[in-house]
Amino acid sequence: MAAPALPRPLRGIVPPMVTPLSDQDQLDLDGLQKLIERLLGGGVHALFALGTTGEGPHLAYTVRHQVVERVCDQVAGRVPVLIGITDTAFDASVELAGRAYAAGAAGLVAAPPYYFPVSQPELADYFMSLAESIPLPLFLYNMPGCTKTAIEPETVAKLSGVDNIVGLKDSSRDLDYLRDVRKRIAHLPDFSLLVGPEELLASVVGMGIHGGVNGGANMFPELYVALYEAAVAGDTSEVNRLHGLVMRIAGSIYTIGDWASRHVRGTKCALKCLDVCDDYVNLPFRRLEGEDRTTIRRAVRGLEAILGPRERAGAVEQT
Repeated sequence: MAAPALPRPLRGIVPPMVTPLSDQDQLDLDGLQKLIERLLGGGVHALFALGTTGEGPHLAYTVRHQVVERVCDQVAGRVPVLIGITDTAFDASVELAGRAYAAGAAGLVAAPPYYFPVSQPELADYFMSLAESIPLPLFLYNMPGCTKTAIEPETVAKLSGVDNIVGLKDSSRDLDYLRDVRKRIAHLPDFSLLVGPEELLASVVGMGIHGGVNGGANMFPELYVALYEAAVAGDTSEVNRLHGLVMRIAGSIYTIGDWASRHVRGTKCALKCLDVCDDYVNLPFRRLEGEDRTTIRRAVRGLEAILGPRERAGAVEQT
């Protein structure tokens, strides 16, 4: 299947899709189909599968392969599909990249290999070797909170000159880092800069960041698309209004429990409440239960009540 051309730079909202599961390493196929159509119907500009929100590193390789094939097949070229290939083993990343290419993906995303500490020279060599070994454009993924290794701005600048490296997704939550990177690659207008934390989306578009890879778009894609469009248009009052709604999501859905996994678990629970997909999370995570689930349901109902018709979709589960 031929992939759509990857925009250079890639702009807009690129949801990091959750991976709907019905049991350990068992895809919720109906949920995956509903989620994809919800996202596309919300006007998103691309999809990103097998990232952090998608539990990529926790999934069996057979499930990752299934996700690649089913997402690309259902999207069928309507928007570009990016596939996360982060792994501790170089050959495993290359192998998944080949499957993504064969399925019709438009690009790949890789964070630094985790577990062993990696120096910046080693990291630059790693990404250059990876870019030479894969058949699709590569986005760097700065996620030091999970990998324990940051892709320093000077390393990004060095790698931005590699033909097959086309962008950076930053989830460091560090605006100074983004400003530094932006300054260093200002001479490369086609190099994409995307931000992960949705709380920053409204403020970074004005400084030249091209869009957001925001987990909340799984739940309310129209809201995040509308916020991005308002920021691009410089509509300050609308940006402030929509940013307030995004912050309400961040302050409710992502704050249940004391575990680092609460963002993924809260998002999946909210999608269950929206009747999109099952909320099973792969081990070692556990789905939210009891009062935590009730709290998420109340939060989703409250959000639905205040979101405008353009910013919401779906019906809240009543059970």
